[in-house]
Amino acid sequence: MRKNDWILAGCILLAAAALMVFCLQRSRQGGTVVVSVNGEIYGSYSLSDDRTVQINNSNRLIIENKTAKMEWADCPDQVCVRHREISRDGESIICLPNQVVVTVQSEESPELDGIAQ
Repeated sequence: MRKNDWILAGCILLAAAALMVFCLQRSRQGGTVVVSVNGEIYGSYSLSDDRTVQINNSNRLIIENKTAKMEWADCPDQVCVRHREISRDGESIICLPNQVVVTVQSEESPELDGIAQ
């Protein structure tokens, strides 16, 4: 390989790394946790505020360190409790037996996506 080939490869790698960092920074900007039960919004909470949310005596959600995690549920399978913490826009935790959906939404998320507009 010639010197110019190495320079070109280095520029491509640098551009790819910069794009990856930009995408990761953008995807981490979750600002609000929206909890819905039976399809109706139960509450909306900021990821910046540490708190414990009791959801209809069936689930307990912990919000701390800008992440949300289901700490406890009275359902038999406990899938939602074993789910990892969520913090990025669009991530969710779902408890099917109790019909609880916890979703992270970015503060600048538009109501419609690009296709629906």
